[in-house]
Amino acid sequence: MLVRLHSEATTTPKIRAEIQASNEAAWVLADRHGISEQTVYKWRHRDSVEDKSHTPHRLQTTLTPAQEAVAVSLRQTLLLPLDDLLAVVREFLNPNVSRSGLDRCLRRHGVSNLRELKGKAPKPKHSTFKAYEPGYIHIDVKYLPQMQDETKRRYLFVAIDRATRWVFIRIFSAKSAANARRFLRDLERACPLKIRTILTDNGKEFTDRLFGMRKRSATGKHEFDKLCAELGIEHRLTPPKSPQTNGMVERFNGRIEDVLQGHHFKSGEDLEQTLERYVWLYNQQLPQSVLGSKTPLQAMKDWYKLKPEPFKKIPYQLTGRDR
Repeated sequence: MLVRLHSEATTTPKIRAEIQASNEAAWVLADRHGISEQTVYKWRHRDSVEDKSHTPHRLQTTLTPAQEAVAVSLRQTLLLPLDDLLAVVREFLNPNVSRSGLDRCLRRHGVSNLRELKGKAPKPKHSTFKAYEPGYIHIDVKYLPQMQDETKRRYLFVAIDRATRWVFIRIFSAKSAANARRFLRDLERACPLKIRTILTDNGKEFTDRLFGMRKRSATGKHEFDKLCAELGIEHRLTPPKSPQTNGMVERFNGRIEDVLQGHHFKSGEDLEQTLERYVWLYNQQLPQSVLGSKTPLQAMKDWYKLKPEPFKKIPYQLTGRDR
């Protein structure tokens, strides 16, 4: 039988068997074979003469199994490079994880090769959005979980530009027309683009198109419509019961949901600050495959160089939130 010895081994299987069978003192056997007494004691207490595996029984990692699962899922769904994934993991999962530790985690789960992942990634079933210049904004509202220090749940208003994927958010305590109007006012102030068109669903905060169960034409007297007209913005509505029409912002809301599921929030303020940090990372640090591996901020800068007309100010260090 072929026995593989450790490269630093000082004994052979024959010597080990002799040690196990002998009743002589340890110092006698150590002197005879030119080894230490500790080595003699070690082999006397073993049942075999083969080297044991030196692989550690416990992995040295700062990530919990649940955190590893989230990191692997982010790698597979967003196809983030290692450094980008490290920034997200440190921000939202574990601030103490090291780059090498995260790399070992990806290798253990078979997702370390980004090229292979991109090759295996299935093509999206949804159709691509029609190309538009910057200034076509999708808007939607997402429910947020109620925190322990809150008496009721709050609402996340989200806007995303179709051409650059730049995102802007605000959190309000009510999903009302007044807050929708306030959100649009803040969006118009913060966005460096000249907003030409806004697409929303048929929620009461955005339109009076639906009355009870009946569909009717928007009157133009809704608070949101009035502000759009004042700002020279065309307000478009998705067909009723057709959320896929506004799928771009729905997909970003899916990213928000991943953040909500993978993070424990201490308070409503903690939740709000976490979402703001994520939007900042998304706009300025996370490359998007649909943008040719550019960040939304880089895409805005490239558009500005190519065609500055759709802009009202130079895009630079955008926060995604009016501060």
